[in-house]
Amino acid sequence: MGNDKKRKFLFVSPDGDAGDLAWQLKKEGSEVKYYIKSSSDKDVFDGFVDKTEDWESQINWADVIVFDYTGFGEIADKLRKEGKLVIGGSAYTDKLEEDREFGQNELKGVGINVLSYHNFTSFDDAIEFVKEHPDRYVIKPSGKAEGEKQLTFTGMEEDGNDIIQILQIYKRSWAKKIKMFQIQKFASGVEVAVGAFFNGKDFMFPINVNFEHKKLFPGEIGPSTGELGESMYWSQTNKIFKETLGKMKEKLASSRYTGYIDINCIVNYRDIYPLEFTSRFGYPTISIQMEGITSRWTDFLYAIASGQDFDLKTKKGFQVGVVIAVPPFPFTDHDSFKKYSEDATVIFKKNDFDGIHIADVKLVEGDWVLAGRSGYCLVVTGSGTTMEEARKNTYNRVKNIIIPNMFYRTDIGLRWQEDSDRLFTWGYLL
Repeated sequence: MGNDKKRKFLFVSPDGDAGDLAWQLKKEGSEVKYYIKSSSDKDVFDGFVDKTEDWESQINWADVIVFDYTGFGEIADKLRKEGKLVIGGSAYTDKLEEDREFGQNELKGVGINVLSYHNFTSFDDAIEFVKEHPDRYVIKPSGKAEGEKQLTFTGMEEDGNDIIQILQIYKRSWAKKIKMFQIQKFASGVEVAVGAFFNGKDFMFPINVNFEHKKLFPGEIGPSTGELGESMYWSQTNKIFKETLGKMKEKLASSRYTGYIDINCIVNYRDIYPLEFTSRFGYPTISIQMEGITSRWTDFLYAIASGQDFDLKTKKGFQVGVVIAVPPFPFTDHDSFKKYSEDATVIFKKNDFDGIHIADVKLVEGDWVLAGRSGYCLVVTGSGTTMEEARKNTYNRVKNIIIPNMFYRTDIGLRWQEDSDRLFTWGYLL
């Protein structure tokens, strides 16, 4: 395949998450059309990529159809059966991510140890359970509320009293939104994820090893945000991958899944404990992966969708990514966004866009302007032969950006020094 082959990509999205990837394909010379379902996010990526209001009318136009989030698995399955080239979930992999109990049972089914957990639809039942079985737990919303990452709560008290108090608050404030949730036993250790691209038949190597920073403030303090940054590197297969995601190969192949899939784990000297699947592109993961992948994305994505092998080229060393946000992120408050952030302009001190990845922005008369309503503005990435060098390069690029009221975490990648010592000592990265 020539390295200048152009393709037509149709992106279908609930909120407009993968615009950075779509923009990269456009910069490579491919044609892109993007559909965003959410009315409050319709202006995201305006000026960067072409849009469509009716994605189904574009199916025959596209060489590859990309579903950038869960929830489209059944449609993707149908299109695959019709012979269309698709990147995105299947009904099976959507359920892996959205139904925590199903995901954990699938892991157990292929012989993987999981932490003990209990699912509830009643806050009163959950409170009674913790009273009867005092321990340290984590609360995780399931189902449609699974995306409300700020509602995930990690207990600190060994008797579970803080969990009981939070459950009582959620009962008063979130009962209408949280219809189902999981209480999982807490395990201490290193939180690490392993992921890989899957072409409908097999994993595509190298794998990705990454470390998410989910809390709002440095030092893992404050509400959960989904994610505010990540450090990563590319690796040949290791023990964590072999004993978790690698064992899911046959199930993924049976569902003809095509795309990226990731499993987040807690590991300690005793064992590996898988926590949850991300069976889609991760955000900001995909932008940071773009920093580390040197292959042409047009060719790579076409190979994934068409079930071909691909010699994926990646940088040696490490990548770091930092999310730049403004109020009301990580919360949803349209009035606050309108007051503090709407139509704010991104200012670049120098005309240097290396490592700058678009999120909720649009292009207006040559200016980058905030779009949508979330306050999730940009992802800034950098690379280095050491984690510290990658951190330095990334934060030097952050200094080039000015947005009113912008904030970001200053400690992305700092955990690596301690985490890597433990992971190597326990033999997991071999």
